[in-house]
Amino acid sequence: MKPEMKVSLAGLELANPILAASGTFGYGIEFEEIVHLERIGGLVTKGISMEPMAGHAAPRIIQTAAGMLNAIGLQNVGVEEFISRKLPPLRRYPRCNVIVNVFGSTVGEYIAVIERLNQATGISAYELNVSCPNVHAGGMAFGSDPSSLEYLVGRAKAASARPLIVKLSPNVTSIAHMAKIAADSGADAVSLTNTFLAISIDAETRRPRLSNITGGLSGPAIKPIALRMVYETARAVSIPIIGMGGITTPEDVVEYLLAGAAAVEVGTASYADPRAVERLARGLESWCRGHGVERVASLTGALEIARD
Repeated sequence: MKPEMKVSLAGLELANPILAASGTFGYGIEFEEIVHLERIGGLVTKGISMEPMAGHAAPRIIQTAAGMLNAIGLQNVGVEEFISRKLPPLRRYPRCNVIVNVFGSTVGEYIAVIERLNQATGISAYELNVSCPNVHAGGMAFGSDPSSLEYLVGRAKAASARPLIVKLSPNVTSIAHMAKIAADSGADAVSLTNTFLAISIDAETRRPRLSNITGGLSGPAIKPIALRMVYETARAVSIPIIGMGGITTPEDVVEYLLAGAAAVEVGTASYADPRAVERLARGLESWCRGHGVERVASLTGALEIARD
């Protein structure tokens, strides 16, 4: 029997729980010739700001022992070009949910981007990147300061005409606490985790390998930590969770679902295999069929813990 792969997420219906993560799948349309976009649950675009951004100087991506370190610097074309040039071709794939990642350095910039996107068609939801520095708070990231997060999410939710997903930073004392603040402030879902702040040094030159000195660590190295954070967050909030971090196999997806995620985002794996999201969607269906799982949604939060 063919398992039911559809899942619900913050009012959206996904063909399956597999989403392409922001920053690793371009604006989505670049992959249409190598990935059947309607065979995945959706995609999250590169972060979109009000004005175009050039990003950091090279080198800005390096390989690590079990993943990748990046400091792209949120390079993007800006909201106007995104709406006029990047978004229209995606409307050819109505079953693929397009989630737009939004960022800014002030609350006003976030709201301006959301209000402009509200006027466009072909968007399913917004993902709020709260790992950006709040220039009005001395550069502290919105996602690491409870009061800043509460204010930003509340304002963004009030401005948004679509479901609002808040992408949380793991670089905090308790991500579950920050998730609860986001939920209480109106978030329809949370996604976690963003990359872990890290550094790589060249012993021969005695210099950092990234031009920005530090960057974000992603890939298999972070999976056990990210998985634990999803597990803890699922016990703190009742809104849906999107899990991410080091997903390369169908079993990885199942682990995130069991920990409490309703869906997952696949990021770094797309660099090694541009078809990773479609491969994982097929693989997850095969896994469910082989394990007698009739509905993939039944795996969410189904972790069994032995009790003496």
